[in-house]
Amino acid sequence: MKEGEGIEPISLENVKGCSLKERPSKVGLDSMAKPWKLGGLFKEWLEALPKSLAARDLLEVAAAIKEAVTQKGAILLGMGAHPIKVGLSTIIIQLIEQGVLSGIAMNGACIIHDAELAMAGKTSEDVATALSDGSFGMAEETGQFLNKAAREAVRRKWGLGKTVGALMKEEKFPYNDYSILAKAYELEVPVTVHVAIGTDIIHCQPSMSGEAVGESSHLDFRIFCTLVSKLERGVFINLGSAVIIPEVFLKAISVARNLGYNLKDFVTVNMDFVKQYRPLTNVVHRPTMEGGKG
Repeated sequence: MKEGEGIEPISLENVKGCSLKERPSKVGLDSMAKPWKLGGLFKEWLEALPKSLAARDLLEVAAAIKEAVTQKGAILLGMGAHPIKVGLSTIIIQLIEQGVLSGIAMNGACIIHDAELAMAGKTSEDVATALSDGSFGMAEETGQFLNKAAREAVRRKWGLGKTVGALMKEEKFPYNDYSILAKAYELEVPVTVHVAIGTDIIHCQPSMSGEAVGESSHLDFRIFCTLVSKLERGVFINLGSAVIIPEVFLKAISVARNLGYNLKDFVTVNMDFVKQYRPLTNVVHRPTMEGGKG
């Protein structure tokens, strides 16, 4: 080819074809969605979804949870605070009442929003407005109650989650019916709280005891390790926690396996607005590399 001439297009004349009938395909008629019929049941709508991507995952998760409930396998819910902030507490409480959940792991923000709902029937500040004058995170009732709960947990030798739920019941907050922690304590479903010091508003207040929070939260971590050690043929769900719960779950898996517990057949689920590296890696992929499915 002479300098300055264009690149010669490759000839497709000798490209080899294959049979469509013999070619492997990922989508077939059996994976198509079924038309929805007006007045049908929700179960029928769910079964009518296409068997691909997120719809397939949803159906597989539902089947795994059903199997675990039927076989009395553990179902653990790990959660950030946003499920509470967007109004899902009543749904989680219903799962507790129905005996679906074997245990719940929360980050530190969960107990704040759960307690404020129970105490006042409202939660979640306007951070942008409150931050400008330094009032963000300074609600006295919230800090006094939860920091007292941490000290009381140490005194009772209980975890932080159990103690917060117990004190809610003892103090008879007006909206305890909307509290995950209060209902879990009432029905003896373990709740563990995994605090990262400095991330929660109650850490800004003079009633805060780093010693009490650290001791009671570490006890909760050990309790969570016990729950995870029983996860064989069960399900772990991470609901809306981008960092804390995925990290805690990964360490609990390591502790359980280090101590000889069999964890090779369980299902992990990540539910969030955005697919992020840490939840997918620490909940879905790494824990199930030796067996199970994420």
